[in-house]
Amino acid sequence: MSRRPGHVTTGPYAPPVPRGTVTLTSADGARIHAEIHGPEDAPAVVLAHGWTCSTAFWAPVVRDLSADHKVVVYDQRGHGRSPAAVPAGHSTEALADDLVAVLEGTLAPDERAVVGGHSMGGMTIMAAAGRPQLRARAAAVLLCSTGSAGLAAESRVFPLRSPGGRRRAHRLLLGSRAPLGPVSPLTRSALKYATMGPGATAEQVEACARIVHACPAGVRARWGHVLYGLELTGGLGALEMPAEVIAGTADRLTPPVHARRMASVLPDLRRLTELPGLGHMTPIEDPGAVAGRLRVLVRDHLPAAGADDGPAAAAPGIPDQAPRAARQQKESTT
Repeated sequence: MSRRPGHVTTGPYAPPVPRGTVTLTSADGARIHAEIHGPEDAPAVVLAHGWTCSTAFWAPVVRDLSADHKVVVYDQRGHGRSPAAVPAGHSTEALADDLVAVLEGTLAPDERAVVGGHSMGGMTIMAAAGRPQLRARAAAVLLCSTGSAGLAAESRVFPLRSPGGRRRAHRLLLGSRAPLGPVSPLTRSALKYATMGPGATAEQVEACARIVHACPAGVRARWGHVLYGLELTGGLGALEMPAEVIAGTADRLTPPVHARRMASVLPDLRRLTELPGLGHMTPIEDPGAVAGRLRVLVRDHLPAAGADDGPAAAAPGIPDQAPRAARQQKESTT
C-alpha cells in the first residue's frame, strides 16, 4: 500500500532499518508484511503490535533487543504495510492465522522464539493458543497491556459509573469510522488521555499519534468491532508455555483488572509486572521495562542461545525472578 509514513523519522522512536523484509501469505490469502532485525543466529523474539498500530510501534524495543537478538516484527492485516483484508477477514481466527504464518515464514526449521504481544497483539497470542505451530515455536510468551474479554465494560476512557453506560460508550469508540485527521495539539491531548500515562513525554505522544493516525478508519472500525465482542479466556487458559504479564497502572483501555485476571488463569504464569503510572502504550512509555522482561524470558527459556554469554540483565527497576512451577505462588511486582 502507498501511504504517507505513519511514524516519526528521527529520534529514539523512529523505526530502525531492518536486516530484511518478507511478505508472507496467511491461510486465507491475506498478505502480511514482516521485518527481521538483528543477527540471524541470535535467540529469536517475535513481536505482534496492537490495534491501530504497526511495526513502528515496537521501534524502541527493537533497538534495545536487536544488538544481540533476532527480532521479528510484522504488521497486522490492514495496518502499516499489510493490505486490508475483506470484511470477513477480521476475526481472532484470522489474527491467529497471521501469527502462524509469521512464525513459520521467518523462523528456521525447529527454531523457537519468545513471542510477545501488545494489546491486540496479546489477544493474537491467546487466539493462537490451540495451534500446534504456536506450541512448537513459542518457548515463552509476554502479554503486554492486553485483556482476554470484557474490554468495553472494563475500559475507563469514559469513566461512567454504570457498566452498561461504559459498554455502550466504548462500543461507539471502538466502532467509530470518524477520520482522525492530521496530528494536532488537540488530537495529541486526546490520544495521551485515552492511551498513555500522565508522565508520557511530548516525544512519546508524538510517536504514538503518528502511528495511530496512519491507521485507516475502516480498518480501525472493523477491528474495533472484533475487540468489542472479544472472548478469549479459553485461549488464555490453553497457553501452557511459560508466560509473563505486564501492564501500566494508569491504563484506561485495558485497566490492570485485566492483567490480574489473566494472571489468575494462565497455567504457567512466571510474573505479573505492574508499571506505576504508565498507560496503555507501555512499549513506548517504558521500552526498557518491556525489553527487559523479554530478555529474561529469552534467558530462562532459550538457554542454548545465550549459553556463552551468562545471564541476561533485567530491566532497571524490575527485579529478576528465577523460574518456578506453575502451581507455586504467583507474584506481582511494582
